[in-house]
Amino acid sequence: MPDTGNNPTAVKPIVARTHLSLFVRDPEASALWFADVLDMKITARGPQWVFLSFGRKHHDLALIRAADGAQQGGIGLQHYGLEIQGDVDVLRRLYGMLLSKNVKVVKTTDHMVGIGLYFEDPDGNRFEFFAETVTDDEEGKRVLGENHAPSEPVVLDPLYT
Repeated sequence: MPDTGNNPTAVKPIVARTHLSLFVRDPEASALWFADVLDMKITARGPQWVFLSFGRKHHDLALIRAADGAQQGGIGLQHYGLEIQGDVDVLRRLYGMLLSKNVKVVKTTDHMVGIGLYFEDPDGNRFEFFAETVTDDEEGKRVLGENHAPSEPVVLDPLYT
């Protein structure tokens, strides 16, 4: 942590990694869906929750049982982006995989720094597979800023391989 002297308000987080925690209707059923669709592995479970990992960390996703009668709201998580390794053809293959598993695909979008493929889990939480087309971060910041963080519809043909 950087030295901030005696000024506690100068402390800034240095984020090393993240995880996402979602309320879901049935953590076990949702865990099976995430294992199938995102190839995640269950790393821990309790009576009201399941933790999953993409393979490197102890958990990247926590699924926690929502209160009875809970409904998807208009305020909260809009989507969780998952940057993929690979190009737009890999994204097209993932699109084909989602469709073949009857996953609800919401939209495909050109952000001018990459292409986004948005989909929902069984509880209506929105995720995005994102394939970067501008790989230099400084150039990406410039393009996003100059174009006001664009989100334009784009036709993305799924590949079934």
